[in-house]
Amino acid sequence: MPIHYARLTSGLIAVLMFASVDAVFADDSLDALAERYVKLSLAFGEIDSHYVDAYTGPAEWREQARAAALPLSVQMTAAAALTTELGAAQAEAGEEARLVQLQRNVLALSTRMRMANGERLSFNEEAALLYDAVPPDYDYAEFDAALVELQTLLPGDAPLGDKVQALREKLIVSRDKVPAVMEAAIAECRARTVARYELPADERFDLEFVTDKPWSGYNWYQGNNRSLIQVNLDQPFLITRALDLGCHEGYPGHHVWNLYVDNRFVKENGWLEYQVFPLFAPASLFAEGSANYGVELAFPGDTRLAYEQQMLYPIAGLNPDDGAQFEAVSTLMSKLGNARTQISRDYLDGKITREQAIELAMKYRFLSRSRAEQSFDFDDTYRAYVINYTLGLDIVRDYIGRHADSDEARWAVFEALLKTPTAASDLVE
Repeated sequence: MPIHYARLTSGLIAVLMFASVDAVFADDSLDALAERYVKLSLAFGEIDSHYVDAYTGPAEWREQARAAALPLSVQMTAAAALTTELGAAQAEAGEEARLVQLQRNVLALSTRMRMANGERLSFNEEAALLYDAVPPDYDYAEFDAALVELQTLLPGDAPLGDKVQALREKLIVSRDKVPAVMEAAIAECRARTVARYELPADERFDLEFVTDKPWSGYNWYQGNNRSLIQVNLDQPFLITRALDLGCHEGYPGHHVWNLYVDNRFVKENGWLEYQVFPLFAPASLFAEGSANYGVELAFPGDTRLAYEQQMLYPIAGLNPDDGAQFEAVSTLMSKLGNARTQISRDYLDGKITREQAIELAMKYRFLSRSRAEQSFDFDDTYRAYVINYTLGLDIVRDYIGRHADSDEARWAVFEALLKTPTAASDLVE
């Protein structure tokens, strides 16, 4: 699209998005382009209800997007124009990474619009365009080998899945004790994080317990240094989930990253585009990968099991001795982590049926049928987003492993990543 046509189209869209044509033509700064990106994201969020995960900008922009109800075709034209102008934009010194990230975000937005318009992408195409990464192909033979190792660790005639489930059942926290366990877990995750990082004095979170959700936990950043952390109680709550969720959704995971984004990127730098957090964007891979890595960062080596046995098991009224065997099993089960991605890719690409996918999830992930069905409800809703948990963790872990060789250094490198606009291709060699 020639640049003059792009700008003419941008002017038309700007009028629809409550800006003047003269203002659009006069201001092609990165800030102006970022504002248009935010407003276009909010407009698309009225079509794709899952797209905007968090928004901390002016309330009137969201209200205007709702009132305008721009058709998808108009939004796609606006996205194409914005893509062209960002391609010609020049970043000032110190904002080169900002421009690259903004270009990636608009590519992801345009891709999600194409999908909303009925275009079907393969799993790998979707992953590349939305999350800046493509997971490798994983071999089921490797997963089968891990099952053999588990069978050695858990001898007996019963099916392997039954034996794993029997161990899990020993670690289920009764529903009435989940709040106390979660509050203790998050408090410890926070204590270990604030010992390393200086967080805003007024930062805080609210904790809620919910049902009827396709996810196990969620952080909804509210702005002003506040998060809402929700925990889904649809499925039995294993005590090992407490630190997973406390670190992932809270400290040093999503809540801490959102604090840095809000205070550093938006308030200090004035980068308007970070007022909106799209769920389907390159930052999601880093967000989920870093949040998962945050668990092993805060609780390295044996310190996790030790804390669980000393503090969380008594609160839950469980036997701490049951934790050691499950820890050994979990270590082996980590070799099956990428089974989720491979099964989801085969399912979403139509290579296997939903029923086959459920059976594979039960085999390689040791899920109950109801939990497996719930996991594919997630896949149906969020599609290739699943790569962000496993591939994201692999990428963040590998990057930090290459740049740090001590606990202190790992915390420092991790914080530097939280403070830097980054995506998968910036982190891999």
